[in-house]
Amino acid sequence: MNEPVNRIEPRSGVALELAKGETLIVSDPDGGQVSDLVCYGADDVGEVISNGRTFDYEETIALTAGNRLWSNRSNPMLTIVEDTVGKHDFLLTPCSVDTFRHFYPDKPEHRGCFGNLQAALEPYGIGPDAIPTAFNLFMNVPVDGRSGGIEVKPPLSRPGDRIAMRAEMDMIVGLTACSAYASNGGSFKPIDYAVQPA
Repeated sequence: MNEPVNRIEPRSGVALELAKGETLIVSDPDGGQVSDLVCYGADDVGEVISNGRTFDYEETIALTAGNRLWSNRSNPMLTIVEDTVGKHDFLLTPCSVDTFRHFYPDKPEHRGCFGNLQAALEPYGIGPDAIPTAFNLFMNVPVDGRSGGIEVKPPLSRPGDRIAMRAEMDMIVGLTACSAYASNGGSFKPIDYAVQPA
């Protein structure tokens, strides 16, 4: 990867523009860190990544290389072209102040990925009600096949693991270094990303 690498500091987030054909490479430099990803159509931010459409069209919740991530308007937004981890989550919403109040009442409140995404996306005219369920990169959420129960476990990603996703349209991307204790095995680390030209 010869493209400039950008760093998202622990418990923070960014927004960036991604052109059709470019590839977003997100890496976990230290291992064991989740990154929440959301994306919107650049021409109309009412078009947004959709877990429901993605599960429907890809016919799996175990998304990895070869799978596409779809919009609420049934258009492909991203194609996963490389994935060295193979374990991500598209079920759980970005952590927020309310998440901390619910799950971590003995910990200091934090605005979480939701608040970080809200701040990063605001310059693009994207408000908090438009933030969907994120594609949670490297997040490990096993689903019990009998009961349907879910559990948040530490990520399986190791230092240097990465996922690369090719843009299928011009878009705006929100990306975080996740802020929730359980998601990241109790510690908070940075996330790196780079954009590879078409």
